[in-house]
Amino acid sequence: MPHLEAVNTPAPRADVWNVSNAHCLAQYQILAEAEPDLLVRVLNLFALQFLTPEQVNVQRLDDLLSIDIVMGGLSWHRAQVIAEKLRNLISVCSVNLQNPDAAWDAPAQAAG
Repeated sequence: MPHLEAVNTPAPRADVWNVSNAHCLAQYQILAEAEPDLLVRVLNLFALQFLTPEQVNVQRLDDLLSIDIVMGGLSWHRAQVIAEKLRNLISVCSVNLQNPDAAWDAPAQAAG
């Protein structure tokens, strides 16, 4: 019978989708071509994950739509994945993702 050998297994990857990860407030600023179905396609990315935005603001500027979406209760990783999916939508020109919570933390860390 062979001797038992210790097996070195790599540490498991962090589960970035885990609900116990720190949640943040994600603020999406989207600039896109003013297409009739664009707003539905944008909001559908959240609906497919059973997410309801806290705030949605849309303004039409000539041939462009400016869409601001505020979503709470997401991990930063999940917010970034959604931003990438938004960037991949046809007619979307740009997506800017911000974490307003981090803006408050940065001055406190710099002072300490």
